[in-house]
Amino acid sequence: MSNYDVIIVGTGHAGAQAAVALRQQGFTGSILMIGEELHLPYERPPLSKEYFSGEKTFERILLRPEQFWQDKKIDLKLGQRVIQIDAQSHRILTQQNYEYHYDKLIWATGGKPRRLSCEGAALEGIHYIRNREDVDRINQELDRVQKCVIIGGGYIGLEAASALRKINRDVTLVEGQSRVLARVAGPIISDFYQQYHQEKGVELYLGQELDYLEGDQGRVHTVILANGTRIATDMVIVGIGLNPEVNVLVEAGAAFSNGIETDRRCRTSLVDIFAIGDCANHENFFADGQRIRLESVQNANDQAMIVTKEILDKGEDYAAVPWFWSNQYDLKLQTIGLSIGYDQEILRGEPDSGSFTVIYLREGKTISLDCVNRPSDFIQGKAIIEQSIYIPIEQLSDHSQALKDMILRYKTI
Repeated sequence: MSNYDVIIVGTGHAGAQAAVALRQQGFTGSILMIGEELHLPYERPPLSKEYFSGEKTFERILLRPEQFWQDKKIDLKLGQRVIQIDAQSHRILTQQNYEYHYDKLIWATGGKPRRLSCEGAALEGIHYIRNREDVDRINQELDRVQKCVIIGGGYIGLEAASALRKINRDVTLVEGQSRVLARVAGPIISDFYQQYHQEKGVELYLGQELDYLEGDQGRVHTVILANGTRIATDMVIVGIGLNPEVNVLVEAGAAFSNGIETDRRCRTSLVDIFAIGDCANHENFFADGQRIRLESVQNANDQAMIVTKEILDKGEDYAAVPWFWSNQYDLKLQTIGLSIGYDQEILRGEPDSGSFTVIYLREGKTISLDCVNRPSDFIQGKAIIEQSIYIPIEQLSDHSQALKDMILRYKTI
């Protein structure tokens, strides 16, 4: 059995950043990272964007070159899956029957795509986007694909639609909610993106549920909706959410509710075990008093630093403002804050111009901004939310005034 001061399970953004941050902050103990994939840690967002479209090679999305991990004395055990944790004795066991002892354990396993459960879900030609192999399989088939159906109108689905339209594939998108991005944005943003995708040639079926899939010789060829609509296709891409990868930690006794429950210092209910990133259901200051599980690079990186400081006895509560982004066609959507519980939308600018911002308020307070091709609003919006600056609604809606000028005017009032 090998002994390590810190073991990190998961080699995605959260796990990799935790290892990097520990070394950057002066931690000299031994570090082991264990990952299921055989690849060095790499960026995940480009999988449905630049890597999917071929704009970036895999080497360009590596988080660090191989030499970095060697130089920083961070051991990597790739292609291994943790199957058991003994929280009392601080031991873990992998599927390959390797046993390791830890002083501190960081669980950063992310999640797995939610899979279809309907008739025909096991047919060939149905794809999910979570790792490099997923996208490679899609790209290997694209030469013989003209029609593609996307199930799910969130970030993954819309980004995949954008990438496919760029290479002139016929795209139909099916979303069970009445609008796209319904879980993350308000109606103004939804309406804009729906119209934009339609202008780019995407056919949308909104408020429509998938019923089943038909195939021929084991490969999907038709998508059937609950209302009887039949859509011919050569490929199906599914983006209907993520299930946190936490079963092993739950079996070890960790408190769970839509992810491993943590406090504001990323500590689980088990001694010396932390959870960070997509799999952690944490206390977030900006979530209107709710626990939340955030699937974002920002959350992964910031929680990695919180864990690092806790391990180094420099602990502080997690208080970073959440932010997200999505690239589709020539549109860059940047979101700052969480719109949970908003009661008012304020529009700055004109959607028809392709550059505008939607501000979300709760009881008159700015809690979130969706900025489309408006990076300055995104940057200034972060300051408004972080500093809880109150700006009157009539000022916020006046896009002839820069947000930075409003900040100067109102932050001392």
